[in-house]
Amino acid sequence: MALLAVLIPLLMLGVVLVLGRYEELLLPQDDTGRREPAGVPHTAAATATSSSHAPAGTPASSP
Repeated sequence: MALLAVLIPLLMLGVVLVLGRYEELLLPQDDTGRREPAGVPHTAAATATSSSHAPAGTPASSP
């Protein structure tokens, strides 16, 4: 009976580890919600955010 009390938690831990390892195979993720909009290219977004003029109301950057 003591052996059974030791083996059951170890087997359950093994099942959890195996399911975690193969989670992507068993439950594929839906990536449609995480993609960026198709109309905005990466270069346009990068140049818009890296402009030298700061928006009004922002503190000046330190030298």
